[in-house]
Amino acid sequence: MASTLTDRLSRLVKTMRGQARITETNVQDMLREVRMALLEADVALPVVRDFVARVKEKALGQEVVGSLNPGQVLVSVVHKELAATMGEGVADINLAAQPPAIILMAGLQGAGKTTTTAKLAKHLIEKRKKKVLTVSADVYRPAAIEQLKTVTRQAGAEWFPSAPDQKPHDIAVAAIDHARRHFFDVLLVDTAGRLAIDEALMAEIRDLHATLKPVETLFVVDAMQGQDAINTAKAFKEALPLTGIVLTKLDGDSRGGAALSVRQITGAPIKFAGVSEKIDGLEVFDADRHAGRVLGMGDIVALVEEVQKGVDVEAAQKLAEKLKSGSGFDLNDFLAQISQMKKMGGLSGLMDKLPTQMTAGKGGPADMDKAERDMKRMEGILNAMTAKERRQPALLMDGKTKASRKRRIAAGAGVQIQEVNRLLNQFDQMQGMMKKMKGGGLMKMMKRMGGMKGLKGMMGGGGPGGLGM
Repeated sequence: MASTLTDRLSRLVKTMRGQARITETNVQDMLREVRMALLEADVALPVVRDFVARVKEKALGQEVVGSLNPGQVLVSVVHKELAATMGEGVADINLAAQPPAIILMAGLQGAGKTTTTAKLAKHLIEKRKKKVLTVSADVYRPAAIEQLKTVTRQAGAEWFPSAPDQKPHDIAVAAIDHARRHFFDVLLVDTAGRLAIDEALMAEIRDLHATLKPVETLFVVDAMQGQDAINTAKAFKEALPLTGIVLTKLDGDSRGGAALSVRQITGAPIKFAGVSEKIDGLEVFDADRHAGRVLGMGDIVALVEEVQKGVDVEAAQKLAEKLKSGSGFDLNDFLAQISQMKKMGGLSGLMDKLPTQMTAGKGGPADMDKAERDMKRMEGILNAMTAKERRQPALLMDGKTKASRKRRIAAGAGVQIQEVNRLLNQFDQMQGMMKKMKGGGLMKMMKRMGGMKGLKGMMGGGGPGGLGM
């Protein structure tokens, strides 16, 4: 949905640039583009109709002021209505209950309930400082119990054992008792799913809800489901008093219609979004910021948060000192920079959060995939080196043993020896650049290179001497 709607609205803004006011005609043109983008994104038809009607009503009453043009004003209206449709702002999770606060996770099989349960546990531990217990009431899929045990351990929470021969009701009662006796703040209950809605599933989850009396009943839905998400949402809404939605796989190749449809159908706010497969890949859902991403305005706040979370401040300060002195920059620093980039979601993760006008001309998905592959290849080569080689790069550039060392590294990384040579050449150029920075030589060097364009060529180019990023 994001790229389609962004492209359509960008074209519309350009075509309306010369127009002085908002008219019935240009509003109709815009609404046609919005309607087509939403339908292509698998947004439910009733939701599309309601959305388009609201945008039309608001747009026709807008005045074009200052340096804005009608296209920009109309995009602003669409942004506000998108945010309103997805829930406006942030809906926080409710933990106001006598401990343990119980959270019931509901949804179809394959939506990502089990992984999301662990991600939510990690979020509550790190952001809310809670002591969290998880339990699986999925007795039909033994692997689900073991999966929850594994991901709970990764999240740093505690897991309550259950077995396929137990009844979900009995598991719930035992888990509550254990959580109370051991002073847990939160109990997360992962429930069984089915490949499709059936009465047995709904009867079981209604019984679990009555037994647990949860403060939160979260409906976990796959953002890639499209129109199917609407029918699933209706069924769960009729069976349970849903208090919130968790959208999973928003980082996948989804058309994103579920974000608009499910909120509208259930009336429950979207509380979290799964943005990566990592255990910390769960974001508190902010409708305004998500609407900005959809319209290509980026999400600079999320970018800053990602950088703050991923960057090792102490390591960054040490590197800054090395850059300042112009010496001591080695292959360990090179590897550390790649690791920092990975922690922040990689190149594509960071680019997704930048406004489209800032990323225009930076290459499409294919270029981004190539850059990510180049980074992984470089990391593999660096990891195939010994600690001494990374600390003393001269061992790979001088001396009698350099050829045999390079052959060993290439074999260890599964690449050709030319790839090792290319990385070493890139490092050698960077090291030379660091030395030139010492003593205020940066401006002179940039002038010789042709300003920032030259710097970009050295650091960002995919050709010889560039980092391939």
